[in-house]
Amino acid sequence: MNETSAQHSLTPTWRDYLALCKPRVVSLIVFTAIIGMLLSTPGLVPLETLLIGTVGIALAAASAAAINHVAEHRIDALMARTQYRPLPQGELNTTQALSFALVLGFLSMYLLVAFINTVTAVLTFLSLIGYAVIYTMYLKHATPQNIVIGGAAGAAPPVLGWTAVTGSLDPHALLLFLIIFAWTPPHFWALAIYRRVEYAKVNIPMLPITHGTEFTRLHVLFYTFLLVAATLLPYATYMCGEIYLVGALILNAGFLYYAIRMQYDSSDELAYATFKYSISYLTALFFVLFVDHYWPMAKAAFF
Repeated sequence: MNETSAQHSLTPTWRDYLALCKPRVVSLIVFTAIIGMLLSTPGLVPLETLLIGTVGIALAAASAAAINHVAEHRIDALMARTQYRPLPQGELNTTQALSFALVLGFLSMYLLVAFINTVTAVLTFLSLIGYAVIYTMYLKHATPQNIVIGGAAGAAPPVLGWTAVTGSLDPHALLLFLIIFAWTPPHFWALAIYRRVEYAKVNIPMLPITHGTEFTRLHVLFYTFLLVAATLLPYATYMCGEIYLVGALILNAGFLYYAIRMQYDSSDELAYATFKYSISYLTALFFVLFVDHYWPMAKAAFF
């Protein structure tokens, strides 16, 4: 570490701590959790539950992200995508980052236990451990199926939002879990294809490294078909109506377009475009869930 970096590590800024939280990733997590809250009740979610539940879940996600930074700071320093993170740059040291993560985690558990319910607190804690410890420290380095197995932690937020309101698990909440669980592999493998040289450099056994890009592209297509099937279940089980069905079909057509095109276009640009679309896809899909859920209420109020 050079002298400037050493000085930075003694005087970190709020931006350094914010970067540890992976705000773009956490924002998507929080969004899906909020949609889970809204879908859990036919009416409006109590404001206190909405605010405190959201903050509690967000703090847990940020804590897991910060632990991920600590666990992978040496690898991050070698990858172009991550080398400018606070720890590789010396803006923070591991003790500062880990202390920050533990504080966030403690605050999350306190809010969820004291003001929400124990079920949500326990599930949130298990999700945090699943991502920050089981996936980051073990699965990611142990198997090319790491993202499939570890995807369960990333699929939990809508369930956490649902239980924050109801205090219990519900089959419809598990459908939301299933959608994100099926979405995660094609989403991440598209990025892994694009970043395969960097993953190979640090010996992380991502599927494009261990089995090649052609094999991975086939898996992207296979899991996209699974995702399409999963997204039709809310309509098939009468959880959602025609607004959701139309939106899901349109969004699925876009994802299938990218996944099918990847079978004969092996360019990294297309892989990255697929990754970017997948983020927009999930955001739009959950927004359509929200619109479909509240449309009858809005129609009755304004029309």
